[in-house]
Amino acid sequence: MIIESSAPPRVDLAGGTIDIWPLYLFHPGATTVNFALSLRASCRIETRDDGRIILESRDRQVSFETTLSAIEDLLFEERLELVSKLVHFFKPTTGFHLIAEANVPAGAGLGGSSALAIACIGALNQLVGNRYEERKFVTIAANVESTVIKVPAGFQDYYPPLHGSVSCVHFRADGIQREALDVNTEELERRIAICYTGEPRLSGINNWEIYKRHIDGDAELFELFEGIRDSARNMREALLADDWDKVATVMKNAYPNRKRLAPTITTPQMDMLVEKALANGAEAAKVCGAGGGGCIAFLCAAGRRADVEAALAAEEGAEVLDWKLAREGLMVTEK
Repeated sequence: MIIESSAPPRVDLAGGTIDIWPLYLFHPGATTVNFALSLRASCRIETRDDGRIILESRDRQVSFETTLSAIEDLLFEERLELVSKLVHFFKPTTGFHLIAEANVPAGAGLGGSSALAIACIGALNQLVGNRYEERKFVTIAANVESTVIKVPAGFQDYYPPLHGSVSCVHFRADGIQREALDVNTEELERRIAICYTGEPRLSGINNWEIYKRHIDGDAELFELFEGIRDSARNMREALLADDWDKVATVMKNAYPNRKRLAPTITTPQMDMLVEKALANGAEAAKVCGAGGGGCIAFLCAAGRRADVEAALAAEEGAEVLDWKLAREGLMVTEK
């Protein structure tokens, strides 16, 4: 049996960091807005009849093997730690060869590990006979990934891989709900340029430090989180209204607040790329994920995306991503 699955990563347009439990509970109306990228993470499982388990990452060029009888040891395995812990969670009863692959640069700030987690969960769940309903996948992914990163995981990153397209994720006392946003996706593709800075994310926003400061009652931080919430609300309204001037205004206003949250969210290289893009047709910039390297999404003026991308591509180390909106989320096939 061969099972193949894939899931898309995301670009977060507004509302990042507020998606960590229980921080969003202190900010009624907390939401995040994001969209899924076509640069899909994938997982392929081919069953074996010899009791061997082979785990392989193509993009990281790492592989190792174990046996079904030693599956409990995967809980403590540091090689391919996320995949290992997911296999341990599902505890398949047949041997298999699992090949995982992420198609975004490491440390890109695009939620690549979360997309890979959802892809692997989809495939492993199929392998064990669809033990869990799909609505459980986000909880499983967040809980397992938290044991890997050893701090609380934000929840927004799992919804684009699961559902695709454009999302507003609402965080409420009675749970988390994903709203599919009916937006002008063609204009979104025409307007957004995404650049990998050439620097893997190394610092940026330290979510654990932010988490502790918030829980300790830091008044300035609380105010910044109120602004993050309001930016996401405004971004949702602007996209639904197809008002790209308002989208630009929301992004412009949010940018300095993210810098206040953590000055290390940008590096000198990132600052240079933002200036270059703004001088060549970009209207606003959004650092992806926690920053400190990784990717930047640029909102371009109408008809200027090619100009912005050409200017960025000319800079040493920078890589302009070739992307489309991923309209489908998790896909799993069996043959």
